[in-house]
Amino acid sequence: MTQFELAGALEKMDIRANEGADALYKLVLGEENLGLNKLLEKTIQLEYQGQINCRHCQRLTKTSFNQGYCYPCFKRLAQCDSCMMSPEKCHFHLGTCREPEWGERVCFADHIVYLANSSGLKVGITRATQMPTRWLDQGATQALPIARVASRRLSGLLEDIFRAQMSDRTNWRAMLRGEAEPLNLETERDSLFENFATQIQALKQEFGDAAIELLPTETTNEFSYPVLEYPTKVVSHNLEKTPVVTGTLLGLKGQYIILDTGVMNLRKYTSYQISFASSN
Repeated sequence: MTQFELAGALEKMDIRANEGADALYKLVLGEENLGLNKLLEKTIQLEYQGQINCRHCQRLTKTSFNQGYCYPCFKRLAQCDSCMMSPEKCHFHLGTCREPEWGERVCFADHIVYLANSSGLKVGITRATQMPTRWLDQGATQALPIARVASRRLSGLLEDIFRAQMSDRTNWRAMLRGEAEPLNLETERDSLFENFATQIQALKQEFGDAAIELLPTETTNEFSYPVLEYPTKVVSHNLEKTPVVTGTLLGLKGQYIILDTGVMNLRKYTSYQISFASSN
């Protein structure tokens, strides 16, 4: 293990869309990063050094909360509040936001409601500035923006309406077993607009017509990932139980690395102090 050696606090992989080719991946450790596409078919090793530093305050913590935070930050920061996972539960309008200034900056920016296909059809939301990053993080092979809204809460309320017809979850095991069957996302979008026209109009009446912009003419974005071989059985590595993980790199999809010895969600270990090496 001598070709590359990096060490530092692990961040989620940097993934960039690469038009007409597989997505481009970088491993990020502290201030350093390393392109991973070139390491396919090579043996790599990740070793957990037994230390986690909160990604916000850098405090040493024995347990990571919400992918990289210490417990005090987890309880205090607005970005760790439960409404970030369930935006329809946003309570800013009730005057109880943990950090109102942060909420105004982040939650009142334009958000996109989208359809995606990672392991099957799903509906999701993201800040407008996070396209296509959000889709790549989920391992989506297809994604389609269907509405632009004025706040995070409103995106959650619209998503909640559409959940009556489809899931908002990705089956990560299915996503790692192979490519999802292609879907006609435009047809699915049109079905949502037709089936929930009354509910959409009610939201417009409550929040203002300009707060919701449906996107009936957007076309589907398609992505491919650098995967040489999908696992027939998905076995997940756990750095807490096995601090040293070694294997031949067979693929990269979403925030997962696929090794011949198992798969691992690197985002799960955000802020863990990790050393990395690869062999020729």
